[in-house]
Amino acid sequence: MMSLAVVNQKGGVGKTTVALGLAAVASRRDLDVVVVDLDPQANATTGLAVWTTPRTVADALTADSDGALVGVVTQSGWGAYFDAAPRVAPSTPALAQLEPQLALDPIGAQDRLRRSLVGIDADVVIIDCPPSLGLLTINGLFAADHAVVVAEPSAWAVDGVAQILRNLDRIAERRGGLPTLAGVVVNRLARTRDARYWDEQLIETYPADAIRPAIALKAAIAEASAQSMPITAVARSGAAEAAAQFDRVLDHLLRAADEGADPNTSQEGVTDAAV
Repeated sequence: MMSLAVVNQKGGVGKTTVALGLAAVASRRDLDVVVVDLDPQANATTGLAVWTTPRTVADALTADSDGALVGVVTQSGWGAYFDAAPRVAPSTPALAQLEPQLALDPIGAQDRLRRSLVGIDADVVIIDCPPSLGLLTINGLFAADHAVVVAEPSAWAVDGVAQILRNLDRIAERRGGLPTLAGVVVNRLARTRDARYWDEQLIETYPADAIRPAIALKAAIAEASAQSMPITAVARSGAAEAAAQFDRVLDHLLRAADEGADPNTSQEGVTDAAV
């Protein structure tokens, strides 16, 4: 029902943490989830406990054909935690070498991922984009119907969000209004005066788009990442609260996606694949 790009042009904001948190709570609801790892760091891939795989997203992008991702998607290592564990289109560090090659294709460089998603059968497709606006991220935004921007409550956060929203608008102008902005989620909100101040600045600047609650800074989230397990399965203080926050963020995103859906403009193939 939703294809979602998780984006920010700045690294270190916990973008992949948000992507995996959403995948965990969506899987707990028995939704069929596919995580597409577009980041050459492959943190979403290892976070889903996938260590080796014969094929990766790089193979699908190189193929440049409809449905190329179908043979890449594999089961994650979260099968012990869910009846319907998320699947993953794994990444590889070699993906970084592919990006400059995409620039040599002036016609098809932007929509290779969109084409490759044709035939993917899932309720939710989560695309974890790199922390930059290169051609990999542009592919993610051309493939998604909706985008969520991840921000950290720190200095320059407002300016960083503004920059990526301008780029989202530029892409939407070229795609008939897609992707729509599903919201801005604040991640790693610490219990400090400085963090609260910058969180308030983001809310004041983007009152219609700021998603509440923010995702609090918790050791349980870091433990989930370190152990390559879903936050819903972590047995330590703060894990249940963190999972509840991700649940509420997912509720917001599903509502925003439903309200922003337009069958006349949603890309053919990818929308069908995400239902």
